Amino acid sequence: MKAPKSVFVCQQCGAQAPKWLGRCPDCSAWNSFVEEKEMPIAEFRGAVRALGGGAAHLYQDVDTIVAERIGSGVSEFDRVLGGGIVPGSLVLLGGEPGIGKSTLLLQAAAHFAAHVGPVLYCSGEESEHQIKLRGERLGVADAPLYLLAETCIERLIEEVDRLKPSLLIVDSIQTVFSLKLQSAPGTVSQVRQAATDLLFTAKGRNLPTILAGHVTKDGSLAGPKVLEHVVDTVLYFEGHQHHSHRVVRAVKNRFGAVSELGVFEMTGTGLCPVPNPSKLFLAERPANVPGSAVLCTLEGSRPILVEVQALVSSSTFGNPRRTASGLDQNRLSLLLAVLDKRAGLNLSTDDVFVNVAGGVTVEEPAADLAIVAAVASSLRNRAVSPDVVVFGEVGLAGEVRTTTQASLRVREAHQLGFRRCVMPDGSLTKDDIPAGLDIVGVRSVGEALDALM
Repeated sequence: MKAPKSVFVCQQCGAQAPKWLGRCPDCSAWNSFVEEKEMPIAEFRGAVRALGGGAAHLYQDVDTIVAERIGSGVSEFDRVLGGGIVPGSLVLLGGEPGIGKSTLLLQAAAHFAAHVGPVLYCSGEESEHQIKLRGERLGVADAPLYLLAETCIERLIEEVDRLKPSLLIVDSIQTVFSLKLQSAPGTVSQVRQAATDLLFTAKGRNLPTILAGHVTKDGSLAGPKVLEHVVDTVLYFEGHQHHSHRVVRAVKNRFGAVSELGVFEMTGTGLCPVPNPSKLFLAERPANVPGSAVLCTLEGSRPILVEVQALVSSSTFGNPRRTASGLDQNRLSLLLAVLDKRAGLNLSTDDVFVNVAGGVTVEEPAADLAIVAAVASSLRNRAVSPDVVVFGEVGLAGEVRTTTQASLRVREAHQLGFRRCVMPDGSLTKDDIPAGLDIVGVRSVGEALDALM
């Protein structure tokens, strides 16, 4: 009998080589090749099953099925998913170690088991006793919640067939392995095989499945990129260990909007949803202090008010520092150059530090006007009025460009008691302006600073 051939697979990008290489020629990663056994052709063909039965269907003959979403009991989690869990969907939740992935999944599993049906919680990292201890801390009541400490995908699918649960949770996908492959758990081949088997299990049995995933040092999901392509929804669990709030962000969703955001607060009894994140981020905002401006940013379809802080001080060295926390460093340098050239604010000899309070990360260009306002306020030592909110994109010519969903931002600011809004001119019509809110439309950075100072 001919021995199975070996192939060396890069654990970073999935590239294959007939022999071991110290450096991957595709992704330039060092010491990333691991020897794996090639799967026989017959065994590989037997493992692949078609989702639609293997036959092609005419487009107009395909029936569209509108699946009713099922609530997980965690409002912010349902919001990120697009309104709830879709039957038969495959969801991937990634995050740093200790960020709260297992806590959130156990809370959702307990509510799902109590109100919808039996849930199978499979963990390859913890024993059943460890999960039970966390459940007692979270106050999990008696419900048909089945715990399984297993890493073999074939035995996991056997338990699914035996219990027929309404929800399957696997924590985590990197610990699951298949007996069809001889490589170690967590390798590219094992993660790909396990994800494919769970995909067919979810679609074939109309079973919603949630997978927890590890992340690498740079914050991306560990394993092959095909893992993110296979699943229906990819969620990232973000947050800082020194802040109590956690953020769940959707970067891919076949059943809802991407870039949706859910905010949680970590407490002793688990993760508590925050229905109004703006109040949380502005709770400790100082009043009448130079260098502070309130920004109305948009995360998915949700407007959130955050505080942008800036500190401008004289540099004691020849090369002034430019530091940004929660913002793009290159964007800050660009805006400082615009202030110097278009607004006449000389910052060439000053250190500039900009921070988004609360540990929030803002990526959209609408934060430009708030950064400009905070930096100019700190430089001139004149505070921006505490009842003013700003947003708008700043161009290289010093112009203030329009932003998307201006009406949502304005309504959010009005609901939180702000009386004045400095924004791009022409973004709103008179019918979109709430009563009692003063809208100041600006076309350039100079006009914005005049209106704010």
